[in-house]
Amino acid sequence: MTRGRTRSGPAGVDRAVQIGTVTLPSPILCASGTAGHGDELGRYFDLGSIGAVVVKSLSVEAWAGNPPPRVHQTPAGMINSVGLQGPGIDSWLHHGLPALVATRARVVVSIWGRSVEEFAEAAEELGGADLPPEVVALEVNLSCPNLDGGSHLFAHDPGATADVLREVRARWERPTWAKLSPNTERLVEVAGAAGAAGAEAVTLVNTVMGMVIDTGTRRPLLGAGRGGLSGPAIHPIAVRAVFDCRAAHPTLPIVGVGGVASGATAVELLLAGASAVQVGTATFAEPAAAARIDDEVLSWCRDHGVSRVSDLTGQAHRP
Repeated sequence: MTRGRTRSGPAGVDRAVQIGTVTLPSPILCASGTAGHGDELGRYFDLGSIGAVVVKSLSVEAWAGNPPPRVHQTPAGMINSVGLQGPGIDSWLHHGLPALVATRARVVVSIWGRSVEEFAEAAEELGGADLPPEVVALEVNLSCPNLDGGSHLFAHDPGATADVLREVRARWERPTWAKLSPNTERLVEVAGAAGAAGAEAVTLVNTVMGMVIDTGTRRPLLGAGRGGLSGPAIHPIAVRAVFDCRAAHPTLPIVGVGGVASGATAVELLLAGASAVQVGTATFAEPAAAARIDDEVLSWCRDHGVSRVSDLTGQAHRP
């Protein structure tokens, strides 16, 4: 396989960031759901050159996902109803993880479930596995709207969020992040509940619920009807979510995600309060987007006299 280019940032810019107890050499991560389960993006750039790769969310058993069509382009992004298709944790441990570790990437594994018990079972299987040190954290996906029309969105309820995280933390010793939904007016409250229940950080945000109607058939275009909107259209929503949660919970680390397509949009989330940023939908059109955005963040820092990327976090809150 052709290995992607190895990069180095502009001289004088320290790009290391801290997310709770996790130290990463770059503020840019590949988001869950768009980077696959293994080394799929490794042919386009050096996965070890960015902060980490967050794998597509896994459940204990293999899951087929939703019926097609699953993805549709929108004027400012895309809408999808993939429905968390995945090979199951055991298969990933034997196939996807070794291939990813071989690229020298740092790995954040993501899990999902339809009940507290399913989340606990997934955490127990991972927690009992002989995981390599490259697996630096677990991201608990409490917020995918593409399963049963969003009826299992634990991130709508602070109590349900806390219940899941307490069970996960009882079975998983490494750092835990909670991925939350923008589809609730209780996001700030949910973030606080996640932190109190043991999440070292929250990932903000997942996709925004939406729908597309096929004017030819006069029916919903996606096979599952509703879907999750992502891309540039939701970036201002992500910025607002990060800003609000940073203001309410200034000591809770945040990983920002939503419509990041350039260094400037990544910097915007850092200024709002994120310690690191994930790149998702941009990857579909440009598989090496994370590497380019990483370069652009460093160039922005150089041009603006910023010596440490971490100094940007939360600056929009300063007088």
